Amino acid sequence: MRVLLASTSPARLMLLRQAGIQPETLAPDVDEEAVIAAVEHAEERTLAPDEHVLLLARRKAAAVAAAIEADDPGFDGIIIGGDSMFELDGEILGKPYTAEAATARWHAMRGRTGVLHSGHSVVRLAPDAAPVEAHAVAAASVTFAADITDAEIDAYVATGEPLLVAGAFTVDSLGGAFITRVEGDPSTVVGMSLSTVRALAAQLGVSWPTLWRRS
Repeated sequence: MRVLLASTSPARLMLLRQAGIQPETLAPDVDEEAVIAAVEHAEERTLAPDEHVLLLARRKAAAVAAAIEADDPGFDGIIIGGDSMFELDGEILGKPYTAEAATARWHAMRGRTGVLHSGHSVVRLAPDAAPVEAHAVAAASVTFAADITDAEIDAYVATGEPLLVAGAFTVDSLGGAFITRVEGDPSTVVGMSLSTVRALAAQLGVSWPTLWRRS
Protein backbone atom coordinates (compact mmCIF):
# COMPACT_ATOMS: atom_id res chain seq x y z
CA MET A 1 0.00 0.00 0.00
CA ARG A 2 1.33 3.41 -0.96
CA VAL A 3 1.73 6.34 1.42
CA LEU A 4 1.76 9.89 0.12
CA LEU A 5 2.70 12.77 2.41
CA ALA A 6 0.86 15.95 1.43
CA SER A 7 3.79 18.05 2.56
CA THR A 8 7.42 18.77 1.78
CA SER A 9 8.26 19.20 5.48
CA PRO A 10 11.63 17.53 6.19
CA ALA A 11 10.56 16.91 9.80
CA ARG A 12 7.36 15.06 8.85
CA LEU A 13 9.20 13.06 6.20
CA MET A 14 11.89 12.10 8.73
CA LEU A 15 9.28 11.04 11.29
CA LEU A 16 7.59 8.67 8.86
CA ARG A 17 10.89 7.21 7.72
CA GLN A 18 11.96 6.63 11.31
CA ALA A 19 8.63 4.84 11.83
CA GLY A 20 9.45 2.43 9.02
CA ILE A 21 7.46 4.16 6.27
CA GLN A 22 8.95 5.41 3.00
CA PRO A 23 6.36 7.89 1.73
CA GLU A 24 6.11 9.67 -1.54
CA THR A 25 5.71 13.44 -1.16
CA LEU A 26 3.69 16.07 -2.97
CA ALA A 27 3.32 19.71 -1.98
CA PRO A 28 -0.35 20.71 -1.67
CA ASP A 29 -1.56 23.63 -3.76
CA VAL A 30 -3.20 25.48 -0.85
CA ASP A 31 -3.03 29.18 -0.04
CA GLU A 32 -3.08 28.79 3.74
CA GLU A 33 -3.62 32.45 4.61
CA ALA A 34 -6.45 32.76 2.08
CA VAL A 35 -8.16 29.61 3.40
CA ILE A 36 -8.10 30.84 7.00
CA ALA A 37 -9.16 34.35 6.05
CA ALA A 38 -12.10 33.09 3.97
CA VAL A 39 -13.45 30.83 6.71
CA GLU A 40 -13.02 33.42 9.45
CA HIS A 41 -14.75 36.03 7.30
CA ALA A 42 -17.63 33.70 6.48
CA GLU A 43 -18.09 32.68 10.11
CA GLU A 44 -17.32 36.16 11.51
CA ARG A 45 -14.96 34.84 14.14
CA THR A 46 -11.34 33.90 14.75
CA LEU A 47 -10.66 30.20 14.56
CA ALA A 48 -9.31 28.52 17.69
CA PRO A 49 -5.84 26.96 17.32
CA ASP A 50 -7.17 23.40 17.04
CA GLU A 51 -9.70 24.47 14.39
CA HIS A 52 -6.99 26.39 12.53
CA VAL A 53 -4.59 23.45 12.18
CA LEU A 54 -7.32 20.93 11.43
CA LEU A 55 -8.81 23.07 8.66
CA LEU A 56 -5.44 23.41 6.94
CA ALA A 57 -4.53 19.74 7.39
CA ARG A 58 -7.81 18.70 5.79
CA ARG A 59 -7.49 21.17 2.92
CA LYS A 60 -3.92 20.00 2.19
CA ALA A 61 -4.87 16.32 2.17
CA ALA A 62 -7.94 17.03 0.04
CA ALA A 63 -5.95 19.06 -2.49
CA VAL A 64 -3.37 16.33 -2.95
CA ALA A 65 -6.05 13.63 -3.08
CA ALA A 66 -7.83 15.49 -5.88
CA ALA A 67 -4.57 15.87 -7.81
CA ILE A 68 -3.74 12.18 -7.44
CA GLU A 69 -7.25 11.09 -8.48
CA ALA A 70 -6.81 13.08 -11.68
CA ASP A 71 -3.21 12.11 -12.45
CA ASP A 72 -2.87 8.61 -10.99
CA PRO A 73 -6.27 6.84 -10.95
CA GLY A 74 -4.61 3.55 -10.00
CA PHE A 75 -3.34 4.92 -6.68
CA ASP A 76 -4.05 2.52 -3.82
CA GLY A 77 -3.04 3.84 -0.41
CA ILE A 78 -3.34 6.74 1.99
CA ILE A 79 -2.60 10.46 1.81
CA ILE A 80 -1.50 12.22 4.97
CA GLY A 81 -1.98 15.96 5.50
CA GLY A 82 -0.83 17.93 8.52
CA ASP A 83 -0.45 21.39 9.95
CA SER A 84 1.01 22.72 13.21
CA MET A 85 0.74 25.90 15.25
CA PHE A 86 2.23 26.87 18.61
CA GLU A 87 0.05 28.63 21.17
CA LEU A 88 1.36 30.83 23.96
CA ASP A 89 -1.08 32.77 26.16
CA GLY A 90 -3.87 32.16 23.68
CA GLU A 91 -1.89 33.60 20.77
CA ILE A 92 -1.14 31.47 17.72
CA LEU A 93 2.52 31.57 16.80
CA GLY A 94 3.35 30.22 13.38
CA LYS A 95 6.64 30.40 11.53
CA PRO A 96 8.54 33.61 12.42
CA TYR A 97 10.32 33.85 9.03
CA THR A 98 12.66 36.65 10.20
CA ALA A 99 15.51 36.65 12.72
CA GLU A 100 13.96 39.60 14.55
CA ALA A 101 10.65 37.81 15.02
CA ALA A 102 12.34 34.56 16.08
CA THR A 103 14.48 36.39 18.65
CA ALA A 104 11.46 38.17 20.13
CA ARG A 105 9.59 34.86 20.21
CA TRP A 106 12.34 33.16 22.19
CA HIS A 107 12.55 36.00 24.70
CA ALA A 108 8.81 35.59 25.26
CA MET A 109 8.94 31.77 25.53
CA ARG A 110 11.94 31.54 27.86
CA GLY A 111 10.99 29.82 31.12
CA ARG A 112 7.40 29.32 30.04
CA THR A 113 5.08 26.61 28.70
CA GLY A 114 3.07 26.67 25.50
CA VAL A 115 1.01 24.17 23.51
CA LEU A 116 1.82 22.76 20.08
CA HIS A 117 -1.38 21.96 18.16
CA SER A 118 -1.07 19.55 15.24
CA GLY A 119 -3.90 18.84 12.80
CA HIS A 120 -4.02 15.54 10.91
CA SER A 121 -6.04 14.34 7.94
CA VAL A 122 -5.73 10.89 6.37
CA VAL A 123 -7.48 10.12 3.08
CA ARG A 124 -7.89 6.56 1.81
CA LEU A 125 -7.75 6.34 -1.96
CA ALA A 126 -8.37 3.16 -3.93
CA PRO A 127 -9.17 2.51 -7.60
CA ASP A 128 -12.87 2.69 -8.41
CA ALA A 129 -13.78 3.77 -4.87
CA ALA A 130 -14.79 7.10 -3.41
CA PRO A 131 -12.20 8.78 -1.15
CA VAL A 132 -12.73 8.33 2.59
CA GLU A 133 -11.22 10.72 5.14
CA ALA A 134 -10.53 10.67 8.88
CA HIS A 135 -9.14 13.57 10.89
CA ALA A 136 -8.07 14.59 14.39
CA VAL A 137 -6.02 17.11 16.34
CA ALA A 138 -3.23 16.25 18.76
CA ALA A 139 -1.65 18.62 21.27
CA ALA A 140 1.50 18.59 23.38
CA SER A 141 2.72 21.11 25.93
CA VAL A 142 6.32 22.33 25.69
CA THR A 143 8.30 23.94 28.52
CA PHE A 144 11.36 26.03 27.74
CA ALA A 145 14.38 26.40 30.01
CA ALA A 146 14.34 29.51 32.20
CA ASP A 147 18.11 29.97 32.10
CA ILE A 148 18.50 30.41 28.34
CA THR A 149 20.85 33.35 27.83
CA ASP A 150 20.44 36.13 25.30
CA ALA A 151 23.66 34.93 23.67
CA GLU A 152 22.25 31.41 23.28
CA ILE A 153 19.09 32.80 21.71
CA ASP A 154 21.13 34.91 19.28
CA ALA A 155 23.31 31.92 18.38
CA TYR A 156 20.30 29.67 17.82
CA VAL A 157 18.50 32.22 15.66
CA ALA A 158 21.70 32.76 13.65
CA THR A 159 21.62 29.10 12.58
CA GLY A 160 18.39 29.81 10.69
CA GLU A 161 16.74 26.70 12.10
CA PRO A 162 13.90 28.43 13.99
CA LEU A 163 12.84 30.72 11.14
CA LEU A 164 10.72 28.23 9.19
CA VAL A 165 9.20 26.05 11.92
CA ALA A 166 6.00 26.56 13.89
CA GLY A 167 6.72 28.30 17.18
CA ALA A 168 10.34 29.04 16.17
CA PHE A 169 11.72 25.89 17.77
CA THR A 170 12.53 22.24 17.17
CA VAL A 171 12.71 19.46 19.73
CA ASP A 172 14.63 17.00 17.59
CA SER A 173 17.53 19.21 16.50
CA LEU A 174 19.43 22.24 17.78
CA GLY A 175 16.46 23.61 19.75
CA GLY A 176 16.09 20.44 21.81
CA ALA A 177 18.70 21.51 24.36
CA PHE A 178 16.54 24.49 25.35
CA ILE A 179 13.40 22.41 26.06
CA THR A 180 13.03 20.93 29.53
CA ARG A 181 9.70 19.13 29.29
CA VAL A 182 7.21 17.79 26.74
CA GLU A 183 3.81 16.45 27.79
CA GLY A 184 1.93 14.49 25.15
CA ASP A 185 3.02 12.48 22.13
CA PRO A 186 6.62 13.71 21.54
CA SER A 187 6.29 13.31 17.77
CA THR A 188 3.53 15.94 17.84
CA VAL A 189 6.18 18.55 18.63
CA VAL A 190 8.29 17.38 15.71
CA GLY A 191 5.38 17.99 13.33
CA MET A 192 3.05 15.01 13.32
CA SER A 193 1.63 12.71 15.98
CA LEU A 194 2.45 9.21 14.78
CA SER A 195 0.01 7.64 17.23
CA THR A 196 -2.76 9.88 15.87
CA VAL A 197 -1.96 9.02 12.25
CA ARG A 198 -1.95 5.32 13.14
CA ALA A 199 -5.38 5.65 14.78
CA LEU A 200 -6.79 7.52 11.78
CA ALA A 201 -5.42 4.92 9.37
CA ALA A 202 -7.06 2.22 11.48
CA GLN A 203 -10.40 4.03 11.22
CA LEU A 204 -10.05 3.71 7.45
CA GLY A 205 -9.31 0.00 7.65
CA VAL A 206 -5.56 0.32 7.19
CA SER A 207 -3.30 -1.63 9.56
CA TRP A 208 -0.16 0.33 10.47
CA PRO A 209 2.29 -2.58 9.98
CA THR A 210 1.15 -2.93 6.36
CA LEU A 211 2.69 0.49 5.73
CA TRP A 212 6.18 -0.45 6.90
CA ARG A 213 8.77 -0.38 4.14
CA ARG A 214 12.08 -0.47 5.99
CA SER A 215 15.12 -0.21 3.76
